Amino acid sequence: MSIATVPRTLRLGDLEVATPVVLAPMAGVTNAAFRQLCAEQGAGLYVCEMITSRGIVEGDKTSKAMLTFAPNETVRSVQLYGIDPTYVGRAVEILCAEHGVDHVDLNFGCPVPKVTRKGGGAALPWKSTLLGEILTSAVGAAKPYGIPVTMKTRKGIDDEHLTYLDAGRIAQDAGCAAIALHGRTAVQHYSGRADWDSIAELKSAVDIPVLGNGDIWEAADAIRMVDETGIDGVVVGRGCLGRPWLFRDLAAAFNGEDVLQLPTLGEVSGVMRRHAELLGELLGEERGCIEFRKHIAWYLKGFAAGKDVRSQLGMVSSYVQLDDLLSRVDPTEAYPVAELGTPRGRQGTPKRVSVPDGWLDSREVTAPLDAGAEDPTSGG
Repeated sequence: MSIATVPRTLRLGDLEVATPVVLAPMAGVTNAAFRQLCAEQGAGLYVCEMITSRGIVEGDKTSKAMLTFAPNETVRSVQLYGIDPTYVGRAVEILCAEHGVDHVDLNFGCPVPKVTRKGGGAALPWKSTLLGEILTSAVGAAKPYGIPVTMKTRKGIDDEHLTYLDAGRIAQDAGCAAIALHGRTAVQHYSGRADWDSIAELKSAVDIPVLGNGDIWEAADAIRMVDETGIDGVVVGRGCLGRPWLFRDLAAAFNGEDVLQLPTLGEVSGVMRRHAELLGELLGEERGCIEFRKHIAWYLKGFAAGKDVRSQLGMVSSYVQLDDLLSRVDPTEAYPVAELGTPRGRQGTPKRVSVPDGWLDSREVTAPLDAGAEDPTSGG
């Protein structure tokens, strides 16, 4: 595939996304402030933090508070998680009818033990009939509103229990507008390298659009993934941590343009200040600054910013403090090129996946699922 044939847009049912790039939901990160910051950099589909279907149906305050959208979010995209077809369908209808949502994505990729041990997350696609029932319920609930439903999953539980090809077929049969695949198993969590060959295999196996996820650290990685797999778009997660301008580079790359120059530390400081300001608008100044603290190490990764400044930034609670500390860094310091193309965020090591007793004995559900599997822990 040449750059001339790289997709310029992404079609999901009747919805067209200007750039074939999707921001992956990340718990505690992809709130409305971060999504607005990313959207200011470049076009794409920016998905809010994952919300449980029961939380929506039961009117949980925390879940409802997460349904906050930035002024520049022209497409309201929500990632929903659930294990019960009835609850998922009702949640989708509520999102469409009461919250003006334009796109619903269903998460079946979370590898967190407290989710999988109860049959949720990345463990659920092993139960193929249940997966189909959930997807069919969601698609049916969204259809009257003309809202596309997509799903995200992993390769499977482990190499002996792969589910991604079955999931692709099931998603297509259920009427999903696309399927996104993270090229890792649940056992891998975020360790090792993503298997892009599995993404290519899924693309060849289904007729609906396929999105690829895993190890996209730079815009060039996204173009290479598309070139190697033939997919319709990419999903970006950890690669944008402390680097929201990655979406600017991605938009340029998919438009066949040269990627802009790397930002200096002074320019990065400006983005940091903007991020904190947006968090303040969402949460209030003090709480916004406290929430911003988690992003500091990602923004300054590889820079020579002094230890004292870094540690004090980790305790910032006001714009005045933040401005003072950012004024102490060297604005002319060049971007640390050694950081380019390297993993960001959590990686960890392979971990055994906990599933309910007897879960792997059959592809069918043989006992009632634990509602506790709907834990608001994001990941995929």
